[in-house]
Amino acid sequence: MEQISSVSQVNLYIKNMFLREYALNNISVKGEISNCKYHSSGHIYFTIKDSTSQLSCVMFASMRNNLAFRLEEGLSVVVNGNISVYERDGKYQLYARKITKDGVGMLYEEYEKMKKRLLAEGLFDDSRKKSIPKYAKHIGVVTSKTGAVIQDICNVAGRRNPYVQIYLYPAKVQGDGASKSIIKGIKYFEDTDVDTIIIGRGGGSIEDLWAFNDEELARVIAGCKKPVISAVGHETDTTIADFAADMRAPTPSAAAELAVYSYRDAQIGLRESAYMLRQQIDNKLRLLKLRLAQYQLVLQHESPQDRIHQQRLYVEDCEEKLKMLMNQKLISSKHQLELYIQEMKGLSPLYKLEGGYSYVSDTDGNNIKSVKQIEKGKKLIINMQDGNAEVTVDKVKSSGRRVIDGS
Repeated sequence: MEQISSVSQVNLYIKNMFLREYALNNISVKGEISNCKYHSSGHIYFTIKDSTSQLSCVMFASMRNNLAFRLEEGLSVVVNGNISVYERDGKYQLYARKITKDGVGMLYEEYEKMKKRLLAEGLFDDSRKKSIPKYAKHIGVVTSKTGAVIQDICNVAGRRNPYVQIYLYPAKVQGDGASKSIIKGIKYFEDTDVDTIIIGRGGGSIEDLWAFNDEELARVIAGCKKPVISAVGHETDTTIADFAADMRAPTPSAAAELAVYSYRDAQIGLRESAYMLRQQIDNKLRLLKLRLAQYQLVLQHESPQDRIHQQRLYVEDCEEKLKMLMNQKLISSKHQLELYIQEMKGLSPLYKLEGGYSYVSDTDGNNIKSVKQIEKGKKLIINMQDGNAEVTVDKVKSSGRRVIDGS
């Protein structure tokens, strides 16, 4: 039957293979420090890498007495130890016994000193950086004419926007005179109509990338009138040129993505903007039409013709009210007059005479109100409704009633 092994058995078997291999039990490996972590337990976990590969490493706390300096990112070192398998993760790694600085470490120290000095000077300040044009038409590329960088940039640019023109300045990007060659390329494109300049090369060791750590190059990049994108190496490689540039791209392909706008996205954006603009115009027109209708309604109510019509209605209403009030007043006045007539009738002598009463006066016309005003033989005039009669008093007789003088 087929023999089936567990994961632990497989990892243990591979570990024993490493232990039996003499060359792996005492090996020295040169590389650049990356992803270095000092654990609270005292162990140091890190990676050493070169231009094409990387190797996981660990130095246990018991071995740190052999370490005379602090491990830092990018430091070139030689690690001595043995390679074995960590059974739990099924991962092989270099167990460090001794770590020494490589000659490249001096370059890294020089790089760090330059970076700190230029940073303090303000050469890397964001306030000095120029924005990358969103819709560039011409892109200048300073790189090697034989490397993969220009090909990658052209491929990405052609895919994103075939109408953008790519211009190459063939420069030396490694070795003696490389930084001078790159500076010439930047100054050449600075006097042309390119919208953006890309400087770049593929990844490599710190020695390979040293041309991009040149101080003069950093100052030319920072002072360039055109925006500069630095696309040097891979994501883990950072040069002085990256800090001085207006924008840093992790790879040349990424630089092309940043510099060249997508023609398709631009078309979609234009269509969406046109649609939104039409919607806004339609909404604005609807709003203005509603407002116009409101103004027309207000003008109808405020027009002279409408005002005359309203005033005419008001006058007619007032006329009706005036007629009603006049009729009410006439009726009330007639009623009051009737009362006055009745009251006057009650006070009129003629009305009393018509009722059979007479009015007595002397010959001088004085009204005789009491028997005390007459005496026997006095001549009186009796006034009646249809005439008067003159009589002589034969006898005066008092009624004995008390007479109240109303005067």
